[in-house]
Amino acid sequence: MKSLRQIRLYLNSQKGVSVLFAVMIMSVILSIALGTSSLLVQQTKMTREISHSVITFYVADTGIEDILYKDKLCYPPDCATSSPPAFCTTACEGLSNGYTSFSILGNGARYDVEFNTSTDDSVIIKSMGTYKGNGRALQLIR
Repeated sequence: MKSLRQIRLYLNSQKGVSVLFAVMIMSVILSIALGTSSLLVQQTKMTREISHSVITFYVADTGIEDILYKDKLCYPPDCATSSPPAFCTTACEGLSNGYTSFSILGNGARYDVEFNTSTDDSVIIKSMGTYKGNGRALQLIR
């Protein structure tokens, strides 16, 4: 049987173990919390970028629609107009080959559009939309 002195020595040598154990558990909990918060911050940034990307896509689509509208203005229904819009070569010919246009929208988004015709009478419209560092391009061939 152990003597009373040995038991007291053993108990006195165990001081601080519970503090060390508590510090280790808190370190594990803190590392889990920091890892989780890091993932949440990254997901928030990605969600914001996705919403900017959607806006950028629609800005590029707006550029395509703008050129299609201007091209339609260059083809009046009766072709009797003697003063076509400034961006048309003549009243009934449509936009000129190589026509470019850009616009900056109210939210700071911008689109750059290029209108080209090819030898087989097809039309190629390229539109590049930009918004807060994101860029999306669309191409229409008709």
